Amino acid sequence: MPKKERKRLQVVISEEQDALLTRTAYELSSPERLISKSEVVRLAIEKIARELGEGAHLDTYRKIMEASEVADEA
Repeated sequence: MPKKERKRLQVVISEEQDALLTRTAYELSSPERLISKSEVVRLAIEKIARELGEGAHLDTYRKIMEASEVADEA
């Protein structure tokens, strides 16, 4: 899939989320190819969108978002 030239979204993430991104990128990387945190984010977006399009995990994602909203308000 070709990348579009777009302005990057500036999303604030917690230190815990950054650590998760770093760990995931490290786990997906191999000696032949280093995976960036941006690639992990793109992969996650595609995976979630695909699953939602198939009607999978709707309740799970809603619960995660509701929990995230509660944490953001604290």
